[in-house]
Parts: sequence; C-alpha cells; structure tokens
Amino acid sequence: MSELHDRPDSPCIGVCSTLFDDVCKGCGRTAYEVSNWVCFTDDEKAAVWERITREGKAMRFCDSRSTTSQT
Repeated sequence: MSELHDRPDSPCIGVCSTLFDDVCKGCGRTAYEVSNWVCFTDDEKAAVWERITREGKAMRFCDSRSTTSQT
C-alpha cells in the first residue's frame, strides 16, 4: 500500500480561506489545488502533500500546545 493511502484523502481541515487568500490557511493548498483535488492523480496529490508538509505553515500542521497560553 502506498504512503498516500495512509493519509486522509484530502488535507482539508474545514478551515477554508481560498476565497480570500492565494493559499488556504487551513490546509496550505492553493485555490487551484483545492478546486481540482478530486481530479488529481495519486502522484499529483502526493506532490501537494509533500509540499504542504515540508512548508508546514498551514493550520493543519500547527501544534495546538504551542498556541495555548501557559499559566
């Protein structure tokens, strides 16, 4: 089984900002990638997963412990 199938089908976390941003703050994909995801091949999806994981800027990759205040 490929690594792609060990992941969720989509990087989406339900926090979409592609109407206002070039890159979604929730998942890290471009508006083009979000709107065409269902048509992408496994190789295209794997390339997107690799890029957004490497960049690690999207909310999907944020560690919730680092964003909470410590008292």
